[in-house]
Amino acid sequence: MNTTTTLPPHKIIGVAVIWNDHKQILIDRRRPEGAMGGLWEFPGGKVEVGETIEDCIKREIDEELGVSVTVGEHLITIDHTYTHLRVTLTVHHCYLVAGVPQPLECDEVRWVNLDELEQFAFPQANSQIIAALKESRE
Repeated sequence: MNTTTTLPPHKIIGVAVIWNDHKQILIDRRRPEGAMGGLWEFPGGKVEVGETIEDCIKREIDEELGVSVTVGEHLITIDHTYTHLRVTLTVHHCYLVAGVPQPLECDEVRWVNLDELEQFAFPQANSQIIAALKESRE
């Protein structure tokens, strides 16, 4: 079958589920003017050429939030297609090592309990992350 449909661009995204000592998770709210503006998300970003997922997550968290994390075990990988973009989200548990999260590249940051996540509006692909977190809870 010959189609002239072009696939939307594909990005590999390293995503951090950052835990603190109180078993809370860090989420941030996207700036209103960008794609999916105003929605909450788990922080992370696009993997650069030659970069591992773990290196990407550490760099992105430092750039976006000004904190250091250790990257722990893999939680889930999600392939999702939006109308304008295909993403592969590679999600890892991460642990805050140093610093206080600052909203350097987002509108707001907040520590929340796992049970509170559903009170926030997330992009569609993130619902699978929340479901995986609930399943992995002991």
